[in-house]
Amino acid sequence: MTRPLVAALLSAALLATPVLADGTKVAVAPQYDTTHVYVAPEDVDRFVESFTATFGGSSTRQVVATVTPTPSSTTSQLIQTPVGTVSLFGFKTPIPYPFGAERTGYLVTDLDAAVAAARAAGAAVIVQTFPDPIGRDAVIQWPGGVNMQLYWHTSKPDYAPFATVPENRVYVSPDSVEAFVGGFRRFSQGRVVSDEPKAPGAEIGRPGDTYRRLRLASDFGRMTVLVTDGHLPYPYGHETTGYEVADLAATLAKATAAGASVLVAPYEAGDRTAAMVRFPGGYVAEIHQPGAAAR
Repeated sequence: MTRPLVAALLSAALLATPVLADGTKVAVAPQYDTTHVYVAPEDVDRFVESFTATFGGSSTRQVVATVTPTPSSTTSQLIQTPVGTVSLFGFKTPIPYPFGAERTGYLVTDLDAAVAAARAAGAAVIVQTFPDPIGRDAVIQWPGGVNMQLYWHTSKPDYAPFATVPENRVYVSPDSVEAFVGGFRRFSQGRVVSDEPKAPGAEIGRPGDTYRRLRLASDFGRMTVLVTDGHLPYPYGHETTGYEVADLAATLAKATAAGASVLVAPYEAGDRTAAMVRFPGGYVAEIHQPGAAAR
């Protein structure tokens, strides 16, 4: 079956099956969606200082809590910056499976409805709904092995919109991309912004090569889907989020001054100039500045 035929069939299925029977969206807004970052307890403060020095913003008060359905203990705090939010965990006990493998936390309007919608869209619920100190959660897995946490707060949060919306960077194989993209679009009621079959290989550390890259948008925010054969040089594939900044050189200068390491020096590819950075504690991030054509 050709790719255009697959795409046509997929689009028809999406139009025929809304997320919920009444058309209600489960997403809230991008500023309520966080990247989950796990570091050793001794690296928590260093990470917070480095991340906020790089991007601005601030952290909520650190608490020690149980955020899993089985006994555990972790420091927990929310780092809010103009370009993205991090849920930071420094576990004092061994981390219960499968926590630590989920890449994001998505706030939803109704957790039970969101779980049902995810299942209907092809996701597996790998951690059934459970209470946490401020609400309820579940963990789902999409085709291709992409794990996400869904959460709902007892008291509705109120966060300012981002200056620039970060992108969730998802690496999948050609075998699972159609199922993943179709399922996530159906769940999020999102759209494919672009589908580039020959994106520059420099974006995945393979200059002179090409690969397929899709960009999606929904009320959950932005997503870039990188379709590869898995032949990825380090650190590609380790980053879960891409952060858009106005001045990449200035941002990298702040990052290195605050203890971060530049793993991949700035390079131009496609519609952006990008770099890869490792923050204290091991968190790897893509940071990019859009090119003139993308502004």
